[in-house]
This record gives sequence, structure tokens and C-alpha cells, in this order.
Amino acid sequence: MTVFGFHASHEQIAPSQLLSDVQHAEAAGFDAAMCSDHFMPWSERQGHSGFAFSWLGAALASTSFSIGSVCTPGQRYHPAVVAQATATLGEMFPGRYWSALGAGQAMNEHVTGDAWLNQDLRRRRLRESAQLIRDLHAGEWVGHHQGMVTATDAYLYDRPADPVPLYAACITPESAALAAEWADGFITLNQPGAAQEQVLQAYREAGGTGPAMLQVHLSWAETQAKAEEIAYDQWRTNVFGPPLDQDLPTAEHFDSAAAEVSMDSVREAVWTSSSAGQHVEWLAQAGQAGFKRVYLHHVGQTQAPFIDTFGDQVLPQLR
Repeated sequence: MTVFGFHASHEQIAPSQLLSDVQHAEAAGFDAAMCSDHFMPWSERQGHSGFAFSWLGAALASTSFSIGSVCTPGQRYHPAVVAQATATLGEMFPGRYWSALGAGQAMNEHVTGDAWLNQDLRRRRLRESAQLIRDLHAGEWVGHHQGMVTATDAYLYDRPADPVPLYAACITPESAALAAEWADGFITLNQPGAAQEQVLQAYREAGGTGPAMLQVHLSWAETQAKAEEIAYDQWRTNVFGPPLDQDLPTAEHFDSAAAEVSMDSVREAVWTSSSAGQHVEWLAQAGQAGFKRVYLHHVGQTQAPFIDTFGDQVLPQLR
């Protein structure tokens, strides 16, 4: 059976409100949750960027379902720090936390002042970081002084009995094929032309056997006009693919790039409808395509009406 979870968007909602939202989602019948990890929002209109690891402790302590997060090790976070943070969550909440590691985006990583690397180097750094995290989770002393990452005498004294799953965050078939070599599974996004299915195919063809997860950007409201208004206001800065979405450094840059984005382009990136039945159809197709966990991200900043409507009208039909 497909798991249908709630996505908590830190770049759109204050962490205190988002904590109430994830509790509400569990009470309404969502099976699980996940969250983003941003230093900056995609747009000044979004206007938030809570610290994911602080929030995760509170969210896991005040719910009972599983919650995962996306994370970029290697620049803003040293991978040894990621290993410690994720191991602590895993030890406190056994079997309930996972992390999806990605190569990152300049908007979140440039704040360190270090150079923003090209894609090939970022992918090399990601793989090295993932191995370092895995070694620390396994209880090894780690000294790593070659390649993209350096660590000296690193050891984790508190670790979960079972290591935290390390998935890969993938957008392209190429990144999914690379992930098949090291990750416990992967997560991707809904994309125009159902390109997410090509990402899944590439992962499987490369030998990946772990769970395939999908984060779905959607917009729902009581009227079609309102659903479209929400999608356009909040998510028109998110319709760009690589390399633009990876290389722009600030919300101001994204807002400038999105000045001429059309509603048609937003509809391709965001499943937008006032019909609960239409969302049932779209989400059922995602499960049928082979995604075993589907996380619903309503791109609006007010989550309660979406949570209640989907808990009452969408999730029961999907089950």
C-alpha cells in the first residue's frame, strides 16, 4: 500500500506554525511527514527559513509517525555534523527518521562564502559525505583527508541501534542512476510530462532496489481560481530546472527570474485543482507508477483547510 505523507515547507511557514500543521496532519490521517531544509526561501513572498534539525526534534517528539528530511552535506553542514544530528534523531526516535542527501543549491549553501562548485564536483562531494556519514553511523573512527571532504578523529558516541536510512534527493535520471550505487532509496519531485517516472526508471535500471519516494507539489482551494492564485503566488519561482534552480543565490534572484513566468508553466509544475477527485486521480497514478511513499506539499501558506479536506475526502479514497 502506498504511504501518503504531509510535506512541511520551512521556506513558506514559520516553524511554530509548521509544528502545529504537522500535528494536525497526523490527526487528520496522513501516514507520515517530511520537511525541507532551507537557509533562504525561493521567494520574498514565502519569507521563512526555519532550522530543520531544531524543528525535527520538536516534530518527532510531538507526533508518532515517521518524519524525514532533505539535507545537503559538504558545505553549509560538515558531514560529521550531519552524521551527529541524524544519529541523535535516530537514537531518540527509533525507526521514525530518515534523511535524503542531495548535492544542494546555491541559495542555501553560498552563505558560507565558499565557492559554489560545478555539478560534477558537488556530486563527488555528496558521495564522499554520504560514505563518511555512513561510517560514523556504523561506529567507526573516521579520519578522511583526501578528496572533497576532510575529517579528523571523528566518532559518534550516541547512535541508533539501526542506522538512519540515507536516501538520495534526485531530480534527473542521471542523478538517480548515480544514487543507485550508494543510497538506500531516493526521493524526487513531480515534474512536467511525468518526468519523475523517468527518474524512477533510471534508478531501477542502474540497480537501485530501495524505496522510491515522490514529493508532490499541489495546490487546492475551494475554487479553481483560488487554487491557481495560490500556486502562482507561492510557486512560480520554483518552475526552473537545472542549472538555474541550482545556481541562483538569493530569493531576490529567483523573484527576478520568475517575473515573466506564466500560469501555464506553473500548472505544469504544480498539480492545481479545486476538485478533490482530481487530486485523488493524480495521486493514485503516482502510486501506480511505482512510488511507494508520496508526500503531499500544498504550496499555500495556510495548511489547515488543505489538511482537513484531504484527510476527509482524498486519503480515504486513495486507501
